Amino acid sequence: MGNADYECPHRVEIPPSKPFLKALKSSLKETFFPDDPFKQFKNQPTSRKLVLGLQHFVPILEWAPRYTFDFFKSDLIAGITIASLAVPQGISYANLANLPPILGLYSSFVPPLVYAMLGSSKDLAVGTVAVASLLISSMLGKVVSPTENPKLYVQLALTSTFFAGAFQASLGLLRLGFVVDFLSHATIVGFMGGAATVVCLQQLKGVLGLVHFTHETDLISVMKSIFSQEHQWRWESAVLGCCFLFFLLLTRYFSKRRPAFFWINAMAPLCSVILGSILVYVTHAEKHGVQVIGHLKKGLNPPSVSELAFGSPYLTTAIKTGIITGVIGLAEGVAVGRSFAAFKNYHIDGNKEMIAFGMMNIAGSCTSCYLTAGPFSRTAVNFNAGCKTAVSNIVMATAVMFTLLFLTPLFHYTPLVVLSAIIMAAMLGLIDYEAVIHLWKVDKVDCIVCLGAFVGVVFGSVEIGLVIAVTVSMLRLLLFVARPRTFTLGNIPNSSIYRSIDQYPDANNIPGILILQIDAPIYFANANYLRERISRWIYEEEDKLKSSGETSLHYVILDLSTVGSIDTSGISMLEELVLANPRSEVIKKLEKSKFIEKIGQEWIYVTVGEAVSACNFMLHTCKPNPGEIEVNRKDDNV
Repeated sequence: MGNADYECPHRVEIPPSKPFLKALKSSLKETFFPDDPFKQFKNQPTSRKLVLGLQHFVPILEWAPRYTFDFFKSDLIAGITIASLAVPQGISYANLANLPPILGLYSSFVPPLVYAMLGSSKDLAVGTVAVASLLISSMLGKVVSPTENPKLYVQLALTSTFFAGAFQASLGLLRLGFVVDFLSHATIVGFMGGAATVVCLQQLKGVLGLVHFTHETDLISVMKSIFSQEHQWRWESAVLGCCFLFFLLLTRYFSKRRPAFFWINAMAPLCSVILGSILVYVTHAEKHGVQVIGHLKKGLNPPSVSELAFGSPYLTTAIKTGIITGVIGLAEGVAVGRSFAAFKNYHIDGNKEMIAFGMMNIAGSCTSCYLTAGPFSRTAVNFNAGCKTAVSNIVMATAVMFTLLFLTPLFHYTPLVVLSAIIMAAMLGLIDYEAVIHLWKVDKVDCIVCLGAFVGVVFGSVEIGLVIAVTVSMLRLLLFVARPRTFTLGNIPNSSIYRSIDQYPDANNIPGILILQIDAPIYFANANYLRERISRWIYEEEDKLKSSGETSLHYVILDLSTVGSIDTSGISMLEELVLANPRSEVIKKLEKSKFIEKIGQEWIYVTVGEAVSACNFMLHTCKPNPGEIEVNRKDDNV
């Protein structure tokens, strides 16, 4: 410490510098390839590399050779079970998107087949999702009326699906999966809860039998639309809707209480469609204000490449809708897939999932399908039904294919109010108030993010809610970087350990020495703040020492163990401080900037304990104290 009589036990070593290109390559690898996907290709012959490459991009080639008949029996049961849910949900969500109901069935045929080949999740069940359906309805409905110009509206929906798929696949191919991570858990909970509330409110149109309804999704507009048409409410439709909603909620409650009977909840939507259709057919309720689906044409998905409206004047809206719905679909699908993968203790590759989602939506847009993802309700049923692999999606698609070929005329008398009840029952399960309470207990800021997303969706629009949630999350991230926390450290009695005094009140202050720790990297964005914050710590410590009559402050030790990196702006604020435990990247920057040469190696220590020992040695020697002069100079400057 500026005195030859003190011998430092350990010297802080400076790691050897790497060539720029090698360092850049290492940094890019850590950023885009943290899972090291190329490891399996090392030291392999060309033919084996080709096989491994195909297995990497088409996962079914990797696990199909190990597939067994026992797996098939489980997947067959799960596939048939989720097909019973996929058919009514597909029709319902297409109706929510203001698209022809048959598109909902088409969307449960081709995309699941594509996902089964390319997806890495064993449990994810592919299909249409309510939030994306609502987004398509609200965003495209503002520029094109689905009733006045249905053909163009369908074309724009297919075009937005194509761009959603292209965007999703691009993220996966470019290894940009971390982009979706900016949608935090709190954001998704609030956004999904708000969207579910809006979807439920939108279904009051079907429950009350209204023909005309607002295209806006906010609470006030929906309520105005409902109560301005009181004279058009249909009590027959309302009674039927309430009865089926009660039935669906009752079956879900029973299945939760008795998990072994999960299939009752899974079969309830299809049973509701069958019962509703029979009731309407027998009573001729369609003549008394109960709206029905009407004719559904038989046959498999017709090609729709020629329907993609790349030359439409509304192409910008289609692209915007595609990107937003693509992000939401990815966030929900990847989150759901990871959640259920954790239950079975296996890993899913986020980038592979993005490629799989993208390719199934691109293929879907060319085969009369609109946007699909991995809905939670369908995946939960698939999981509870005991699925083993993605073959359950193939079984589901086969069942939907059979429906398209032979059973679509049976849905003619299906009442729209039953579809509304199915959607409302599914959406009520997405309003997770328990998660909000948990967020409030654990992290108040996270809870504010969640509520911000919810309020933005319910009182603004789905897009506004998403923007609010992402903006608040980004602001929180920026504040964490720009205003990092600083702590005073003390010595835990009878040890050489130094920890935060706030966390360990029994930790002792060292007379004449202030020990600080910064809990973040030091960048230009926070360098001035940290300089001011450290000055304030010094002032406060000096005042406290003066008031207690103790010795004055002589040294300030800065523990850099939690500082992962630093830039040139941050380096300048370290002058006149004793440094302890600098990490590899930090000490390299200090050496390259000539900072160590300027202040001297003797001011940098491996541990806080060694820094304290050195400072104590200087305090108890009779020789001039250069360290004390430096600290006082710092005090004069501030």
